[in-house]
Amino acid sequence: MQINIAKSAGFCFGVKRALQIAHKAAVSGGNIFMLGDIVHNEAVVKAIERAGIKKIKSLSRRKNGILLIRAHGVSAKTITKAKSLGFGIIDATCPMVKEIHRIVRESKKQGYYIIVIGEATHDEVKGIVGQVNNRALVIDSSGNIPIDRIKKIKKAAVVVQSTQNIEQVVKIIGALKQHIPNVRFFNTVCKPTRTKQEEINSLSLQNEAMVIIGSRTSANTKRLFEISKSLNRKSYWISSKDELKPKWFRGVLTVGVTAGASTPEATIKEITATILHF
Repeated sequence: MQINIAKSAGFCFGVKRALQIAHKAAVSGGNIFMLGDIVHNEAVVKAIERAGIKKIKSLSRRKNGILLIRAHGVSAKTITKAKSLGFGIIDATCPMVKEIHRIVRESKKQGYYIIVIGEATHDEVKGIVGQVNNRALVIDSSGNIPIDRIKKIKKAAVVVQSTQNIEQVVKIIGALKQHIPNVRFFNTVCKPTRTKQEEINSLSLQNEAMVIIGSRTSANTKRLFEISKSLNRKSYWISSKDELKPKWFRGVLTVGVTAGASTPEATIKEITATILHF
């Protein structure tokens, strides 16, 4: 059996940077807290906690220490509240997400209505709409556009959750332009996401089976699986080697493998080694 691993599989720049910042902070000592998971991968989160960084669910009381802002970013209100409670701030927000924050704030000042293409419950999207006090419309698909609402909008600035499927984004933009006179679109799907999606489009057609590795909480892994499944019915989404099933690979000569932006290289190696032993 031949295994073909996507060149883009695994950590993206933003995740690598966030983890470097986190580990550097942990080594420096002191009380360091993390509001939620630094990235959407259970193994990575456990490693960060072992390094001594404590995860908290909310900013409910004063603490003596540092708040580590995760890769997905947070709202402006969250940072203000953290500072008021005495936290120091170490910001590990992905620079590409920070750019989305800047675009949204500037566009709001210029009088544009803010529209975000993405999942309203995702941490990154919460941080984006939080830049404008949640005064934004979030759209997750072309089938969920509130037509009556958008018809009232004269001009809109549209940004995208950085891990969205670009094909879905194009459909939504097309629909928005039919109803809003002035649409200013910022394609904020990040380059690592575009590269991963382009690669899986070809990899899924070149291999008999596909394995997509990543946490069930990972939005970008979900997109990769959706693309792969649409092109290759033998596409499987797993987070660890324990989820692999030998029957998936019976009679299969080639297997394509990719992994979400928060998946460690060690996990990818462990899974590919297990597949080869079937």
